[in-house]
Amino acid sequence: MRALLVVNPAATTTTPRTQDVIVHALASELDLDVVSTDHRGHARELAERARRDGVDAVLTLGGDGTVNEVVNGLLADGTGHDVPLLGSVPGGSANVFVRALGLPADPIEATGSLLEAVRDKRTRSIGLGTAEYDDGLHWFAFNAGLGIDAEIIESMERQRAEGAAATPLRYLSTTLAQFFVHTDRSRPALTVRRPGVDPVAGVFFVFVQNTSPWTFLGPLPVDPCPRASFDTGLDLFAGRSMSVLAGTRHARRMILRNAFGGSAGQLALHDQAELVIDAARPVPLQIDGDACGPVRSVRLRSVPEALRVLC
Repeated sequence: MRALLVVNPAATTTTPRTQDVIVHALASELDLDVVSTDHRGHARELAERARRDGVDAVLTLGGDGTVNEVVNGLLADGTGHDVPLLGSVPGGSANVFVRALGLPADPIEATGSLLEAVRDKRTRSIGLGTAEYDDGLHWFAFNAGLGIDAEIIESMERQRAEGAAATPLRYLSTTLAQFFVHTDRSRPALTVRRPGVDPVAGVFFVFVQNTSPWTFLGPLPVDPCPRASFDTGLDLFAGRSMSVLAGTRHARRMILRNAFGGSAGQLALHDQAELVIDAARPVPLQIDGDACGPVRSVRLRSVPEALRVLC
């Protein structure tokens, strides 16, 4: 099998020695080319070229941002039988995509699972999501969000740019600071629209999941929509109140993974083909854990069986 391995040399949880071991293990069973990324968008460019060149599989060694770039490169010209397989080895801080597929969080163990999948020709077709907003269409593998989660990600990206580590404790402290100090908890800006259904206005934040869980806080799954799956449409969890009591209810749902309905001040939807989120003022958007800047409207769609993965 001819494969391209896209390596993020700045991956937060793999050392150069670990990366070297993984590369040698993969090269022992694959006709492997290895390229390290050196700028934002590089992984997408490499994946686009791999599809044009007829490569059988594109593998990633990095975090969820690297996976997202590769997915967008592989599907830049849409779905099709010529799209290479995707395989991923975790190297980031959360690795939501890899863990949602049921692969080990340890990069060496995940490499072993990936090689077993290659030997056994074990693949799976998964659904993905698309987010269409002012600068075009973007694919996402596991989640998208508007409001406080995107604000937290923006803050974390600023802190990481200043040299801080993306630890669970830092995510938790940033979340608390965002909720109590920075987020506007008095003026909801969002409206959720679905085809053929009355819109829901007065929404503060929207989490959209393409699979479960939404994210991880260290080993702990954080999961407002635990019925979300790569095999179904999109799930949504939204908050219509940001009081301290409501925030406690939101957190309880996410940690306890309550799958059904929503309590007062919550909106929960399962298996949606399309959602439109409009904003009365620019609201930050995140896709697969990357900040995308403020938007006024985004259309989210589910695309069944969009990609084949090794798992």
